Amino acid sequence: MAAAAAEAGRLALDRWETDFRRWEKAPGSPVCEVDLAVDELLKQRLTAIDGEAAWLSEETADDFARLGKRRLWVVDPIDGTRDYLRGRPGWCVSVALVEDGQPVIGVLDAPARGEQWRAAAGAGASRNGVVLRGSMRVELPGSRVPADTLPKIDEDLIAVPRANSIALRIAMVAADEADLCASLRWGNEWDIAAAALIAEEAGATVTDALGLPIRYNSNAAEAFGVLASAPAIHTAAVARLAERASAASIRLR
Repeated sequence: MAAAAAEAGRLALDRWETDFRRWEKAPGSPVCEVDLAVDELLKQRLTAIDGEAAWLSEETADDFARLGKRRLWVVDPIDGTRDYLRGRPGWCVSVALVEDGQPVIGVLDAPARGEQWRAAAGAGASRNGVVLRGSMRVELPGSRVPADTLPKIDEDLIAVPRANSIALRIAMVAADEADLCASLRWGNEWDIAAAALIAEEAGATVTDALGLPIRYNSNAAEAFGVLASAPAIHTAAVARLAERASAASIRLR
């Protein structure tokens, strides 16, 4: 898997900052021809590894036959497409193998940053071969959060630079570069599956935005947000976000 993700990352990096076709799948949802090329490459490589596993990718039409499969490839060819299109390095290739609703292997390849993230269930997580130990913060106030700005209600937190890729922002918690990463919107499983496993294997607690466990290969292939944090502050973070998360989950549906 790591070799396939690295090959896909090289393809994306070779085309990065060149002239390629780009458009919007829907308002505010950019895509480019490189996304599709990376998706096709990954499908070839990963199905050669395990052709029995179903396929779920941002750039492939969903096949609901996946719901009857125990194993599932969950792929985002370029997570952080906006940064990719803008010539910024905050993007990565995200690949996870899900079994019985949970990620068992996760890989992020971020070639513009020179980073390869890997995790296997029960075997820990690493970045560029260095074992990761996530944030061990014990108090919510003062926690580092990947964000451009923070709302007034969260002024006791500390904003740190963020990548456009939600996967890389979750991985920051795994690398002890952030204490908390939260998203309060319905999102797709391919955005978070690999990174969630990396964070968990580094010792973080990862749930949806309401503090509930995330089960992958769901009917809609969606989860309501994600909350990855140091274990000791997770309950406080859920409580802090509860009112906003509850309102957002209803409004966005």
